[in-house]
Amino acid sequence: QVQLVESGGGLVQAGGSLKISCTASGRTLSSYVMGWFRQAPGKEREFVAAISRSGDYIRYVDSVKGRFTISRDNAKNTVYLVMNSLKPEDTAGYYCAADFSSVVSTIPTRYEYWGQGTQVTVSS
Repeated sequence: QVQLVESGGGLVQAGGSLKISCTASGRTLSSYVMGWFRQAPGKEREFVAAISRSGDYIRYVDSVKGRFTISRDNAKNTVYLVMNSLKPEDTAGYYCAADFSSVVSTIPTRYEYWGQGTQVTVSS
């Protein structure tokens, strides 16, 4: 099993930036495809970004392309999401997830392990 803990969320003004992290314990992160998802109140969980085990293949939802960057440091067992040009509609709980398969999926149910989430609030 792997345990995931997110950190770095907070309140930021529109146009600002934030970097959130997800640190894994229990197993080495290099064995997993990693994803970031978000969920706003009253809405379904939404795919944001995902990165392959080695970091050479990345996917983003269209709404964050050019603004968000996912990366990983397997030596530190950590995945990052740098969020620039934040908009109020980016406000949500952000969750990292791990998938033991090799498929970089956008589907939440493909991911076996989840963190508890970190709140990102963007004020207008």
